[in-house]
Amino acid sequence: MTVIDPLWPRASTWLARDDSDPDLIVVGVPNSRSSLAPSDAALAPLEMRERLNRFSTFHGETATDLDTVKIRDLGNWPVSEIEPVPLVGAVGRWAQETPAEPFHIYLGGDNAITRPLVASRADDLERVGLITFDAHHDVRTLDDGPSNGNPIRGLVEDEGLPGQNIVQIGIHSFANSQPYRSYCDENGITTVTIGQVEEIGMAAAVDVALNQLSATCGQIYVDVDIDVLDFAFAPACPGARPGGLTVRQLAQGVYRCAAHDAVTAMDLVEVDPSADRDHQTVDVMAHLFLSAVAGFATRDQSVGS
Repeated sequence: MTVIDPLWPRASTWLARDDSDPDLIVVGVPNSRSSLAPSDAALAPLEMRERLNRFSTFHGETATDLDTVKIRDLGNWPVSEIEPVPLVGAVGRWAQETPAEPFHIYLGGDNAITRPLVASRADDLERVGLITFDAHHDVRTLDDGPSNGNPIRGLVEDEGLPGQNIVQIGIHSFANSQPYRSYCDENGITTVTIGQVEEIGMAAAVDVALNQLSATCGQIYVDVDIDVLDFAFAPACPGARPGGLTVRQLAQGVYRCAAHDAVTAMDLVEVDPSADRDHQTVDVMAHLFLSAVAGFATRDQSVGS
């Protein structure tokens, strides 16, 4: 039996408030038909919402109470049965029909949603920046259509996002190939490997990326592929490998991104609840979601007032 304590507000209750004039909009994008490996990532948005029942709304490290953030959960878009090619258009249309303001967090689903969500941010992507936290470059060829393995190439080649507007943080060893790294280099995509993150720290890596992109871009989108974590922390991410980030490193990066005024939207993707161990990875997704909200809450002390 769950104990109801009025002095310990639960994140699930906060998310269900459906505030008017929200500071933050949450949307589930439950797709996984675009996954290169078999995946039930479409289950993640609902599973994550349910697990919020075991989290509070208080970010103890910064004494930030998320209860001050007005939030509206728009539920899930009906995309779970859509095939990869029409998915791009469908997600793009849903995104364009959603108010551009305020800050948005999208709950995936697999990484194929990143391409249409970024593309929907503006008619011209010349001044849109993209930060990815990812083990992979996601620049596989487009020969077989869109997938969770090529959203970055799709954005560059089909949607017109300049490569120099992309910074990829946390790229792993033994998770990519030389041709795909060369593609990134040739197109001006900035690669920050996991070794570089360890050398300079996550805070510095993120701050450099944010400063670099905000100098030329009017808005920044953040893609959080949770397989950037070490497999020990994310057993339900099909692409996770040994030697990845820790949960605390990634949470710090997500927090710092969400705190920056230029960041307008973020997605959390690539968790397959059917492959999880005791809800471990879904709980990580929930922790990252709440960390993003905590970062966003620091932007302006008037948020929620």
